[in-house]
Formats: sequence, C-alpha cells, structure tokens
Amino acid sequence: MHFTPQPLPDWHRAVLKVGSSLLTTATGALTDEHADGLAAFVRASRSAGREVIIVSSGAVAAGRGFAAPERAAGLTGRQALAALGQTRLIGLWQSFFDSPVAQVLLTHDDLRNRRRYLNARSTLRELLALGAIPVINENDTVAVDELKLGDNDNLAAIVAALVDADVLFIASDIGGLYTANPRTDPQARPLDTVDVVTPEHLASAGGAGTAAGTGGMRTKLEAASKAAAAGIETVLFDGRDSACVARLGEGSLTGTRLKAPSTRLAARKYWLRHAPPAGRIVVDDGAANAVRGKGASLLPGGVSAAEGDFARGDVIEIADGDAVFARGIAQYAAVDVRRIARRHTRDIEAALGYSYGENVVHRDDLVVLPE
Repeated sequence: MHFTPQPLPDWHRAVLKVGSSLLTTATGALTDEHADGLAAFVRASRSAGREVIIVSSGAVAAGRGFAAPERAAGLTGRQALAALGQTRLIGLWQSFFDSPVAQVLLTHDDLRNRRRYLNARSTLRELLALGAIPVINENDTVAVDELKLGDNDNLAAIVAALVDADVLFIASDIGGLYTANPRTDPQARPLDTVDVVTPEHLASAGGAGTAAGTGGMRTKLEAASKAAAAGIETVLFDGRDSACVARLGEGSLTGTRLKAPSTRLAARKYWLRHAPPAGRIVVDDGAANAVRGKGASLLPGGVSAAEGDFARGDVIEIADGDAVFARGIAQYAAVDVRRIARRHTRDIEAALGYSYGENVVHRDDLVVLPE
C-alpha cells in the first residue's frame, strides 16, 4: 500500500527539517545524494516568492570522519565532533545555492530565555528580509545533556513557531506515518492525514530510526503536536524519494499531512487577545489609523506614552486615547519606549545606545481587536 498524492496546505513561510540519515553515508561522510533534491525544492519555493528556513542535522555525524572512534565517546567527544562537522555541513548547503546561507546555532537557553528568544526571532526575520537561507542546528558544541533540546525534530517545531511558519516539512528516510512500524509489521498501513496526534499514534512509533540520527517517528509526532499547538501543520515525507520531493515543488504531497486544529494566524490572534497584558502603549491618531486600517507596524514616532512597567517580549495593549484597539508583543521595555516615543526610527540607537529594530510592535506580533 502506498501514500495517496494530496495537495499541500497553502504556505508562504516554511521550516524544512532534514535528518542526518539524508545527509550522511553509513560511515558518516557527507553526501549530496538526497540533499540535492531537497535543495532544488527550496530553490523552486524561493523562486515562487516563498521563504524557507532549514533545520539541518548532520554535524556530529559529519565530524566522525576526523576522529578515531575512541575519541568520539562521551559528551565532550560529541561536542568536538559537532565543531568539526558543522563547517562541512554548512559548506554542503551553500554549494546548492547562489544566495547566501546563514549558519544559526541555537541552544536550550536561547529558546527558553524570553529576551534571547526575541533576539533569535529578530535575527531570523532580518536574514529572510536579506534574501538569505538560514540553516539552523542545535549548538551541540556547548550544549550539555541536561539542557539539550534533544533532537532536531522538536527544534524544528520550536523554530516554526518562532518564525510564524505556515507549515513544517520533515524530510525523513520513511514515507510517512503508518499504523505500525512498516519495517517490522507487514500489515502496517500508511496514513495520508492525521487530524490529531493521539497517544495511540505515539505508542505505535519507535525510537531512533538510524544510527546517525537521534530521533525516530515518535519525535516527529511530538514535533507535529508542538507545531499544531501553534496552528502550524506538519508534513512528513520520504526525503530519499526523488519523485516525492519533486512533487512537493509542484504543490503535491505523497506522505502524511498532520493537521492543526486552527490556522497559525488564528492561534496567534487568540493568544494575543486573551493573554494578560503587562502594560499599555498610547498612540496618536496617525499611528492608530496606520495600525488599524493599513496593517502597519507600530513605530516610535507614533507613540505618545507607555503605561506600566512591561518588559521586552511582554503582551501589551495599544490604545488611541482611552480606547484600546489592538494588542501586541513589545519589542522594547516600557522605560525604553518612553525614551524613544515621538522619535524617528533612525534615532533609536542614539537615544538608547542599542537597537532591537525600528518597530515598537511588529505587525506580525500584533492583532487588531474587533470594533
């Protein structure tokens, strides 16, 4: 039995996770055998005006060729292998593109600390605006076991939420999700769509799929659940199947589509509307009209006052006088907003000594409330 071709969900921005088994040989050497087709999908997507961020495994596996097996044991050995292999991994991805590839290494702390989370978010947005292709991996060189994110499937789901992706693509060495492990159960049936990941799905999933990887189908289902909570659909497909990968570029999936209960925008708007606000920013009529009527970001020039003691990353209300008409995530703390209020964006760094960008609230982090 085979997966039935189906349309991909509509998307503009995606995260593509590529596992170690697709990038390395059995001996750990990097290979472009499967990466070439995945890169062609990224190029086709970018040519269509879409944005793709790659989450790529393979650094530790690629580094094994530089060290004797006995030197690769333990945490410090794996950290050294990651450092040795990461440059080769980025070099492989850069070889497929004329546009610049940007290496981004993230840690547990980067995604748990609110300030660093927002800094990572801002950096990735700027890289996309510059036309670069971010290639993300966990920073295994400095990560310790108790603070590791664990696997790049879950990292990819976190990144998808971080950048407000519309869909998470997970390229694997298996066609998609089955009712049981197809490698051991001949009665296993392919599942084209999954509305909700259930405990039964998790129970039927195994552990790590290959010696090179750290995750199996279970981690992919865990990642899909995280993405779904943010309103992001997940697509599982066989990255070794060149025909399957080519069809992705044509908008057709032969694999498993794991749906989200609501759209990304709906999930984010719901959260922004209902999260307790930490303060309020009062704006003038011009800024109110731009935000409310034109979907613009809130710039410092339109800010009249900041009320409360909110921090960067807090949810705040936006008011025109006494009337609250929007909510959003503050890019600057209240004390900083007061210092840059009514100033031009070019004066932010001079006023503060640093800059987190030109927006007090970015339009992607903002929701206009019903009249």
